[in-house]
Amino acid sequence: MKSAHEDFKRNVYLENVPLDEALSRVVIDFSGRPGLSYQLKFSRAWIGEFDVDLVREFFQGFVNHAQVTLHIDNLRGDNAHHQSETVFKAFGRALRMAVEPDPRAAGTIPSTKGSL
Repeated sequence: MKSAHEDFKRNVYLENVPLDEALSRVVIDFSGRPGLSYQLKFSRAWIGEFDVDLVREFFQGFVNHAQVTLHIDNLRGDNAHHQSETVFKAFGRALRMAVEPDPRAAGTIPSTKGSL
C-alpha cells in the first residue's frame, strides 16, 4: 500500500455502515503518516472464541505498515458481533473507495499541499 500512494486519485474517504442496532463510521486518509483513532467499546470481550482486542491490533498493524490515518467510530451497538461486522464492512468500503480511481480528478493530486 505504501508504495502506491502516488497512484490514488482521492486520498480520504468516509463510510457509514449499519447492521440492526449497530452503526459504525470509518474514515481513511492516505496521508503517509500513521495514525489510529479507535472509538470502539465492545459489549463483551469475546465473540465466540475470538478475542475482540485483536480487532484493534489488526487496525494498528494496518495503519503502521500502510502509513495511513484511520478513524474508527462505533456510533452505537449492543451486540459485539454486529459492532465488529459494521467496523470491518465500513473499513472495507472506505478502503475500496479511497483507492479506486476517480475519473473526475484525473491528473490532479488529492492534497491541499500539492503532494502526497
